[in-house]
Amino acid sequence: MIMPSRLLRLTLGVSVCVAATSVAAQAIAPETTASSATDAGGQQQDPAPTSSFEQWLADFRQRALAAGIGATTLDNALAGVTPDPAVHELDQRQPEFTQYLWDYLDARVTPSAIQEGQQLLISQHALFEKLRQHYGVDPGILTAIWSMESGYGKQIGDFYVIRSLATLAHEGRRTTYGNTQLLAALQILQTEKSIDRSQLVGSWAGAMGQTQFIPSTYRDYAVDEDGDQKRDVWNSKADALGSAANYLKQNNWTSAVPWGQEVQLSAGFDYAQADLTIKKTVAEWQRLGVAPRRPIAPALAQQLASVLLPTGYRGPAFLVFDNFRSILRYNNSTAYALAVGLLADGYAGRAGVKQPWPKDDPPLNSTAQITELQQRLTDKGFDVGGIDGVLGAQTRQGIRAFQRSQQLPQDGYASTSLLARLRAP
Repeated sequence: MIMPSRLLRLTLGVSVCVAATSVAAQAIAPETTASSATDAGGQQQDPAPTSSFEQWLADFRQRALAAGIGATTLDNALAGVTPDPAVHELDQRQPEFTQYLWDYLDARVTPSAIQEGQQLLISQHALFEKLRQHYGVDPGILTAIWSMESGYGKQIGDFYVIRSLATLAHEGRRTTYGNTQLLAALQILQTEKSIDRSQLVGSWAGAMGQTQFIPSTYRDYAVDEDGDQKRDVWNSKADALGSAANYLKQNNWTSAVPWGQEVQLSAGFDYAQADLTIKKTVAEWQRLGVAPRRPIAPALAQQLASVLLPTGYRGPAFLVFDNFRSILRYNNSTAYALAVGLLADGYAGRAGVKQPWPKDDPPLNSTAQITELQQRLTDKGFDVGGIDGVLGAQTRQGIRAFQRSQQLPQDGYASTSLLARLRAP
């Protein structure tokens, strides 16, 4: 989830420690880091601060001591720490409109990114093969994550992570996230003797290194792949990529299984079946009218997969395997996972997406539009699970129910034309 500069990202993405899956990222908000975390989710609204920063810091220090952080670690890490106005501003920014999926992919799955990745796969061949043998993760996927997270290690951020997280923990929309990750960062400083505070730099949201791990993810999944007794995800390609591979392996990555591929759907396909919550074997999907655009190995016939329609039945369709879900565990965004998969395909010389995107009927891309959609569906008697401006699973179910009542394809796509139909008298 890389922007031209990691420091230009405006809102927290959902990433490395995300547990759930995002089924249809139809309009994509700008993000900050691939490790901005589940508990940092952009919709979180934590209580307003009730104390000055100094008082909050004194209270936090007592909580950290009670959690086992030593006084020396606290003194060294927190010395001179003040709120960072830049972090506070970035935390508060809310984009009025979000980015369409096709624009998101066009900005990331580029010829230059593919060419650079191909060169790195050659120059770092020995490392990638070692990681493949050890973790079972495809080198192309690791390289794509490396690209998305830091532009192949060139953009890792330069915010002092302790200061950033203290700023978030004190006030703003993510105080719970800030407190949790600040404690994890202090645990890193206490246990990783090779790391001092000058090395603990990253994005404004606290994600660190070439693969942008938040502190709790670093603590639990980072590895010393190069054997120098350091888990150095900032400077060591081996440690950074090995840590990403370890994370994917621990989150159910299966070797020798692809992420997925673009498919064609027959005219009679039941679009209500196109959902990440529905799994069938490849053979079953083929019987139901799913035709791969390139051959699928016979050995995968009994592998479970799902059909994904990120921009409705008129847009591209994808057959995705459980490894796609492992990428979603790294970053809980369908757009991110598709970008990773398509970059990996590009490195291998495979063609890009063939089916045109439905640019004449784009998805709703603002909270106001989604809120209106939910309100109008509710007013017509379709359950969306509450009006919150978020396109979740229940809202998609409500959309499908409305589409069924109108004898429309039940793809759950929250499009401009759908809202126009709901507005009609």
